[in-house]
Amino acid sequence: MVETTDAVLAFIAAAVITWALVPVAERIARTAGVLDEPGPRSQHSVATPRMSGIAILVGVQVAGWIWLPRGSEEAAILLGALAIVTVGALDDLFDLPALVKLLGQIGAASIPVIGGVRPDVLTMPFIGGFELAWTAYPLAIIGIVAVINIINLIDGIDGLAAGVCAIAGIAMAAIALSLDRTEAGILAAITAGAALGFLRHGFPPASSFMGDAGSNLLGYLIAVASIQGALKTNAVVALAFPLVILAVPILDTAFVVAKRIKYKQPIYQADRWHFHHRMANKGFSQRRTLAYMYGWTSVLALLALALRFVPYSDDSGNFDLPWTILMAVVLLAAIAASVYLAIVLEIIKIRRSAPEKS
Repeated sequence: MVETTDAVLAFIAAAVITWALVPVAERIARTAGVLDEPGPRSQHSVATPRMSGIAILVGVQVAGWIWLPRGSEEAAILLGALAIVTVGALDDLFDLPALVKLLGQIGAASIPVIGGVRPDVLTMPFIGGFELAWTAYPLAIIGIVAVINIINLIDGIDGLAAGVCAIAGIAMAAIALSLDRTEAGILAAITAGAALGFLRHGFPPASSFMGDAGSNLLGYLIAVASIQGALKTNAVVALAFPLVILAVPILDTAFVVAKRIKYKQPIYQADRWHFHHRMANKGFSQRRTLAYMYGWTSVLALLALALRFVPYSDDSGNFDLPWTILMAVVLLAAIAASVYLAIVLEIIKIRRSAPEKS
């Protein structure tokens, strides 16, 4: 109960601090000339400040130092957060080359991993647990950097990355606290709170953008919370939780990278193949796009919560019929939502027969 209270208080503090500081970051950005000018890939029409990632960082740091347990891992997490925001802020200011940015992300991700944020044992369905030994270090770093870039890539319209991270953070906090992973639960709650605090200003029409500093930070925190909250447990389905919760941005990134490979373009080259771009091409407003993407993410987060909390079977593998039916309904809802969005996005194309000639 104390851990849940701490998570709620940390969530509120991160949200309030971030919400209060975004206007300050906007004024600083305007004074420094750090503005996002409208371009061919943009969906905004006026120059918009893009330094609000700094406000998110302050909200995370204040809430983290107060409510996260005092330990070397937590200190490393918060230090790594400062490092990843520095990399993102430099990219916002100077548009760093892709390799330089990647090296900076690897350096920032290494800080928590060296500090102890890594899964020493990985438990897989039908395989069981096995020791990762020294491979835990590179695997954890690769995982964190991958999630950082996944969140960065979906940050293409007002409020999308922040909203997805808020939904993911809330779901991860609930799961982590139920697994007695207090540190991860509080960290996920802080992430969700900071994302929501920014979203008050970042929802369309946005008065401010969080920039790469903010998207890098949110991706970093989501990745670290996933490792601390799920992957460091011995639960067989632990690996499924973050994968299901983050399925939408993961699918978006996989789809875009596959397209770039197909057309022999650099995978780091910007384009208009993201899900939100495809919706814009179909005439969706930003708010309608967000409604679809938030809804899809929420349904998948609900599936992850159901996997954790619905007692559809016991330790002996015996299924409870009513709970199993409920679990099946949630699973079918997640599948239906995913198929529907795939059709809307024209990833799955339905061939329509031509009208008969009279």
